Amino acid sequence: MPKITFIGAGSLVFTRNLCSDILLTPALQDATIALMDINAERLAQVKQVVETIVERRGLKARIEASTDRRVALRDSDYVITTFQQGGLDAYALDISIPQRYGVEQCVGDTLGPGGVFRALRTIPVLLDICDDLDDVAPAALILNYVNPMAMNCWAIDIGSGRPYVGLCHSVQGTSEMLASWAGVPYAEVRYHCAGINHQAFFLSFRHGDQDLYPAIRAAAQRPEIRGSEPVRIDLMEHFGYFVTESSGHASEYAPYFRKSAAMVEEELAPRFTSPHDGWFDFGRSGGYLRHCQEREQHAANEFAALLSGEKPLPMQRSHEYGSAIIEAIETNRLLVINGNVPNNGLIDNVPAGCCVEVPCLVDGNGIQPTAVGALPPQLAALNRTNINVQELAVHAALSGDIEAVHHALLLDPLTAAVCTLPQIRALTNDMLEAQERWLPQFKK
Repeated sequence: MPKITFIGAGSLVFTRNLCSDILLTPALQDATIALMDINAERLAQVKQVVETIVERRGLKARIEASTDRRVALRDSDYVITTFQQGGLDAYALDISIPQRYGVEQCVGDTLGPGGVFRALRTIPVLLDICDDLDDVAPAALILNYVNPMAMNCWAIDIGSGRPYVGLCHSVQGTSEMLASWAGVPYAEVRYHCAGINHQAFFLSFRHGDQDLYPAIRAAAQRPEIRGSEPVRIDLMEHFGYFVTESSGHASEYAPYFRKSAAMVEEELAPRFTSPHDGWFDFGRSGGYLRHCQEREQHAANEFAALLSGEKPLPMQRSHEYGSAIIEAIETNRLLVINGNVPNNGLIDNVPAGCCVEVPCLVDGNGIQPTAVGALPPQLAALNRTNINVQELAVHAALSGDIEAVHHALLLDPLTAAVCTLPQIRALTNDMLEAQERWLPQFKK
């Protein structure tokens, strides 16, 4: 049976859900699950929760826990990365410092100042994990859930060359949503989706031979639908295709939506008239940070609810890809996912070597990405505006080149829509100073 290791297991709900998926998979119910986190108290709580799942389901899975990363990683077959370097303290700086310069981020974990600095904090840790794996589990496959997905995965490829796949749920969630808009059973939908993480596009969306885009565009005219996804509908109407990430997120990756605090509060936020995107506080600045802070405050209650059974155990696997990938490899059963992988001849009109999100086949041979060819030119161009930032951030993280950090933010679409060149340089310096303790690659 495989050994599946979680690095950053202290996220109670996310780890519970992923472990539940694994333990609902017959082929994995005798697996060893190793949990690792630097927070010993949270780690003990998560271990207790996962052991409770095993006990209530009468399974034979073995659960281990350690604050020592190398101990947890030893002899692993699969490593699931879910950590947040710097925690909410660093995340708060990602939001508050740019906001002083007028950069209004809703989530701030993928692009923009928040995404760049999250990458700079995270990439050294990911590469340390890769070094550990080279020593104690050389054949292990990394399943990365840590944002910023594209930057982190690109750095793993360049910095270590280890096998990995980056996993997100935006393709699954958005395809389910679009099927409901079109009034078609989700199980009967077929789609082709590609691009980069959080900015991939549904190139086709079909029910049998029927193109569902006309139904999607018609649904987008209904006030309750438009009020749930105003940004993504705008992008579809102007660029021709529907993007994978929610409107709160998507508003950060282009220069059109968040040019000032007044624009966010008076123009963007009021357009969210449906609760669909309420998790991100209707697109307002810092919405997801507030959500995380509130969950942190209620962590003890969540722990108690999980243990007592007040929060019932899931009876079905979630749409997260993690357990399905491990099952497909272990059983040699074919699976199709949308994974984040190196662009080695997969998308013709974005840079070679960058991280792309494309359909991948999975079976006993592992992750096998499929070639997409060329994206529609306007979509590739939009992707490249984000890839430019990713490339410079990855270079900065790997080389310790502080000028590359400045260049990454100078080219960021949102930051450049708001700030002058001197302002962006000052913003970058402020963030470098405030986050110095998490940025060892820049220490002299």
